[in-house]
Amino acid sequence: MNFGKNLYKSMLAFMAIPVVITGSFFAFPMKEVKAEVIDYQAEAENRKLLPVQSNETEGWPEGPSIGAQGAILMDADSGAILYAKNIHEQLYPASVTKILTTLIATENCDLNEVVTFSHDAVFSIPYNSSNIAIDEGEELTVDQCLQAILIASANEVSNALGEHIAGSMEGFADMMNARAKELGCQDSHFVTVNGLHDDNHYTSAYDLALIGRYFFANELLCKYASTSKLHLAPTDKQPDDIVAWCKNDMLPGRTYAYEHLVAGKTGYTDSSRQTLVSCAEKDGMRLICVILKEESPHQFTDTIDLFNYGFGNFQKVNVSEAETRFNINNAEFFYSNNDIFGNSQPILSINNENTVILPKTADFSETESVISYDDPEEGTVGTITYTYHGTFVGKATIDLAHENVVSYEFDGEMTEQQQEAAAENKEENIIFVNVKMILLCVVGIAGGIIFVIILTAFIRNYQFGEGIKPRRKNRRGHRRRRGSGLRF
Repeated sequence: MNFGKNLYKSMLAFMAIPVVITGSFFAFPMKEVKAEVIDYQAEAENRKLLPVQSNETEGWPEGPSIGAQGAILMDADSGAILYAKNIHEQLYPASVTKILTTLIATENCDLNEVVTFSHDAVFSIPYNSSNIAIDEGEELTVDQCLQAILIASANEVSNALGEHIAGSMEGFADMMNARAKELGCQDSHFVTVNGLHDDNHYTSAYDLALIGRYFFANELLCKYASTSKLHLAPTDKQPDDIVAWCKNDMLPGRTYAYEHLVAGKTGYTDSSRQTLVSCAEKDGMRLICVILKEESPHQFTDTIDLFNYGFGNFQKVNVSEAETRFNINNAEFFYSNNDIFGNSQPILSINNENTVILPKTADFSETESVISYDDPEEGTVGTITYTYHGTFVGKATIDLAHENVVSYEFDGEMTEQQQEAAAENKEENIIFVNVKMILLCVVGIAGGIIFVIILTAFIRNYQFGEGIKPRRKNRRGHRRRRGSGLRF
């Protein structure tokens, strides 16, 4: 059935091509046109000579020379950039565009929603582009659409999903641009839902890595973007048994299988050349790699080289465990609610999940840090930003302590009043004074006062003792004078 559909579409496309006939019946001879021959492999070799900007950082491990025009290796947790080559150059993404398409779909749809394929969705794509031969009027669920897009890179499915969400492909492109801006993208402008070439549809390695941080944080999207085979069984709304294969050769069992791969999405057009966005995880470090404008199969070998470079030369450091310059925990008078005898947590603390990425040859003490209290996130009061020789390596938030709710068991069930009181305590953010510390301070102050009193008394007594001798001498002299006067 799929073959018949593809043949039918191919015939329609062929019939739409103008046919030029030359011969004795026509007086207009065909002008010979020589196609430009481009040595793409030679261009890729020349691109290896382009500078790698991350190699310019003092103390930074030297990254590999690769044939991609633009490439980036980013830590998924912190956003730190480990490898940078033309990361802000605007290039054509091809089908890696679909990581944004599917991300927006998961944010706006239920998986069981039904997508109906319009005429435009099906017939607006080139007949030889990636598709699964869905016909106009057929239906798939959103979940099936996600599978078809991420496994088979189906362009008509991307179109239909975009129409389902935004009402039109143009409307969905507007959503793509808005979402990209929210994610911090700086170099992108999206026109097509599927990534088919348009001169005004472009992005950068940096922007795709930012989108990838959210895409690869979604377990469902990672599941489908790491699956080799698509199989959609026939239904009453879609009569074909559809089977298609993923083109990512880094998946298990493929030529360039990478054992630490989490997921990835490939792309290709004549203008974009080979593109690839991937994620890999090893020893608790999750990295995102973007390759733009490369030649096959080096989009895979470049990615593997960059992953190995990242895992081999960098380390993840927990900020709360390594930080000694900020003594937040010494603010011992103010504690979050737990009890009044000091068994509680400080109000402020460095987030214990935040990390920085450093070269294995570097120490955390070599980082520079800046605290900002501008626009804090909910539940925080500020952010500490870390750099290493001027390069961003991560950040940590200064958090308000989470409320610790303590339940007290009484004989029998809680009364209605006790339940209401417990509910009120749960809603309020109560701060207790550390009574233990207060008592220690009171005792210390009282001891100091007593010491001052004793010292003052001692000084006064000492002065009195020194001054008594002259008074006694005067008395003796006075008595002597009185005695001699009587005898006279």
